[in-house]
Amino acid sequence: MSAGGTAVAPARRAPRAAFLKLFARNRLAAAGGVILIAVVLVAALAPLLPLQDPYAQDTAQKFLRPFSAGHLLGTDHLGRDILSRLIWGSVLSLIVGVVASVGAAFFGSVIGITAGYFGGRIDNWLMRAIDMLMAFPYILLALAIVAALGPGLTNALLAVAVVNIPFFARNIRGVTVSLAHKEFVDAARLAGMTDLRIMTSEILPNVLPLIVIAMSTTVGWMILETAGLSFLGLGSQPPVADLGSMLGEGRNALITDPHASIVPGLMIFIIVISVNLLGDGIRDALDPRLRSGALTRPMARTLVDREAAPEPPADPALLDVQDLRTEFRVGSRTLQALSGVTFRCTRANVSD
Repeated sequence: MSAGGTAVAPARRAPRAAFLKLFARNRLAAAGGVILIAVVLVAALAPLLPLQDPYAQDTAQKFLRPFSAGHLLGTDHLGRDILSRLIWGSVLSLIVGVVASVGAAFFGSVIGITAGYFGGRIDNWLMRAIDMLMAFPYILLALAIVAALGPGLTNALLAVAVVNIPFFARNIRGVTVSLAHKEFVDAARLAGMTDLRIMTSEILPNVLPLIVIAMSTTVGWMILETAGLSFLGLGSQPPVADLGSMLGEGRNALITDPHASIVPGLMIFIIVISVNLLGDGIRDALDPRLRSGALTRPMARTLVDREAAPEPPADPALLDVQDLRTEFRVGSRTLQALSGVTFRCTRANVSD
């Protein structure tokens, strides 16, 4: 048993090690991951940090400039500490973005796998419903949902999740269609598995990487969309603040006190760009077409290493190649294509 265990463990760790190695090659993705981890750590430690009450108002100290005594990033129009509200607002925005992404991925994947697996009339009905959602501009559809349900962060989260379901459903359905008629699915049917079990045990593991990729590339957009709804007053309601509502509250004093809107705007930019860079890195590292080394830094692809030319022969030929070597360098690896090839082409004498 111990020998078997030691033989299996490295094989299981190999894909993870390959993923981390490919991801680390992407400098932008690694930088985005570091920034995002820093933001998440600060947000997670918010209850332990010596922050002021984010809801405490002091109108006598409104619109204090950054680096004022007791207020590192200044105060807003009600004298509330911007740093405290920024950190707590980042917590709320991150939670909303992740929850909305998970919700959209879950329902979109259920629809996509069901439509692609069964096909026929079920596929037709489900995809026509998805087409109806996609017929509306997503931001207008989100506004309509929030208008029908009423302003609030929960309703904004629900609206953002609903408008992103078609993105997941169409992508997952396209992959499921190609998997539904594979040999391993037919073997599962012959083994007596139910359709639900086949979809969960055979189809889902094969589309799970695509779901992860889609989630990693859409979390940033969902944070941005939720912030947009809050900016319009349809998301979080006072006194609770997320980054979008902070930006909306500070826009009225953009000329006289720009820090009240610039600070949350910069935080939205940092979070969204870091999430997008991280998502792009995860997508590239999980893409099997890029595992050959396409994630290395751009560099010259052809290097000609010339040595001193030998003395020309007494009878020159049309083409004379001596010890030709061709290799491909991928990271620290060197792949030999040709090694020590020598050939000579001469003009043939044709006599009548």
